[in-house]
Amino acid sequence: MINQGWIYHDTVDRRGEGQRLLDYYSQRYPHSSQETWQKRILAGQILVNQTIVNPEYILKKGQPLSYHRPPWQEPSVPLYFNVLYEDEDLWVIAKPSGLPVLAGGGFLEHTLLHLLQQRYPQENPIPIHRLGRGTSGIMVIARSPLARVNLSQQMRDRRIQKIYRALIGPSNLPDHFHIDQAIGKIPHPVLGYLYSAVPDGKASQSDCWVLKRRQDNTLLKVQILTGRPHQIRIHLASIGYPLLGDSLYDMGGVAKAISDSENPAIPSDCGYHLHAYQLSFDHPRSQQRLEFICPPPLILTD
Repeated sequence: MINQGWIYHDTVDRRGEGQRLLDYYSQRYPHSSQETWQKRILAGQILVNQTIVNPEYILKKGQPLSYHRPPWQEPSVPLYFNVLYEDEDLWVIAKPSGLPVLAGGGFLEHTLLHLLQQRYPQENPIPIHRLGRGTSGIMVIARSPLARVNLSQQMRDRRIQKIYRALIGPSNLPDHFHIDQAIGKIPHPVLGYLYSAVPDGKASQSDCWVLKRRQDNTLLKVQILTGRPHQIRIHLASIGYPLLGDSLYDMGGVAKAISDSENPAIPSDCGYHLHAYQLSFDHPRSQQRLEFICPPPLILTD
């Protein structure tokens, strides 16, 4: 089934003032070629002030832009989730690997948020944190304004504890080790930027324990003390042990260079082994400490 399509909104800023409409879209959104953007403009899919214009139209600061993307066939994903706990303020969800949390990257309706909105049409679910598309496991969703504000503050104060299971190759790592590699953005010719290990990025901390050493792999327990995008994937790769099956992050924690392939690796690719195993936080209404565990896939059990 195809989805309902989507409207992407922009407002012309100082950088876009004086640009041709075609240049604005092809330079800001290089995931599509200039030829593709020109076809979309000529087809009337991109409006300026709700008006169809030509690709040579010169933009003025403050003008509203809208790209009316027609319905499309989304990639197939597991369209289910399990509710581990719920009350008037929140849900604790078990997400399968392969299901995106939010719209983006070709996904609109095949997302956890859309499935929640379908199951609870009178609610306004707000994810307090995210899991990568290829990451399975536990996450908390706010369903009341009180929970959204309180749990978001707990995230900022690092009072929400998140523990993961991760699988790397054979290793001689110590039983317990700490990673504090900084994480930041690097340019990407198609996506605009990617997160990677960089010397001048944001401070990032992960505590790691070896749970089991096998001939072909090493099972880890990882607690993240900060919540940078793709932190565990980047951190383990930065010390020379990328997650098994990770097609993006290589030795050193830097995203692999884009190749001549028509399908280069991107952050939402699956195949790596990472599971959000344990989550604990203070209930936003009662302030009681809650702790939840989501059993991992067989390959991530000890």
